[in-house]
Amino acid sequence: MNAVEIKNLSKNFGPKQAVCGLDMTVPMGAIYGFIGENGSGKSTTEKMICGLIPTSGGSIKLYGKDYTDEAVRAKMGVLIEAPGCFPGLTVFDNMMLQASNLSIPNADQEVIKVLKTVRMEGAAGNKYKNCSLGMKQRVGIAMALLGDPTLLVLDEPLNGLDADGMRIMREVFLDIIKDGQRSIIVSSHLLGELQKVATHYGIIRHGKMICEMTADELDASCRTYTALQSAEMNRTKMLLGCKYSRVEEDEAGYLRVYDMVSPEDIVTYLYENGICVTEVGTDKIGLEEYYIDLMKGGK
Repeated sequence: MNAVEIKNLSKNFGPKQAVCGLDMTVPMGAIYGFIGENGSGKSTTEKMICGLIPTSGGSIKLYGKDYTDEAVRAKMGVLIEAPGCFPGLTVFDNMMLQASNLSIPNADQEVIKVLKTVRMEGAAGNKYKNCSLGMKQRVGIAMALLGDPTLLVLDEPLNGLDADGMRIMREVFLDIIKDGQRSIIVSSHLLGELQKVATHYGIIRHGKMICEMTADELDASCRTYTALQSAEMNRTKMLLGCKYSRVEEDEAGYLRVYDMVSPEDIVTYLYENGICVTEVGTDKIGLEEYYIDLMKGGK
């Protein structure tokens, strides 16, 4: 059974169609990276999944049941935009208020448990207003975890985090799904970070799902290339461009050859033409470059 199954979903805001015929499948136990440009319909889709705004058409099923079913809605935890916390209260007190809103039994024990999950038990006594952005994001995820939900919907939880905050957040995501009983839908523009944890991806554009794939399928789709530098980069680029179909210069100043050819063949070809290669190696494009290629219409 899938955690989420969406068919032909649409949403209109007056004459504007924000989501158009969208299909989406989130398996059980997945970290589903939901990717798209600003205004592509990500947040609108997430809000419809969570029941925060009505749909204009199509169907949403959670665990095989309609998303309006009260029993399945109780299995969902949500963090969209920012957590609703009182700045002057401590993290623990804010959590207890939310636990009270949800009528959670043994609230103090549950609060301590979810704070440990998000690595915030040591900051439970901090006032919320004194927490860093990363800590506030983790408080929001802790609130979403209250009541032991099996589906989390998180909108841009990585925004504004430093390197250590992102590392902690990755650990939290992996801990949440480790038993295979929870699924996470997480949208983010930080595709390099998302690639480190996501098991599945959905790429949306202009309100339509243009691609869904697993992490393994992404890895198989990402092209391998040879990257190199030489003492005569302009002439090297010209020579490579005459022989190979796709040669590009990256931001680090390396020339990339995307043809299925060995580095040895490239080095030999350049040497025969009087060019000495100073650095050479192979690599694969990542999620970010794959996404950019897809948006440009590449394959």
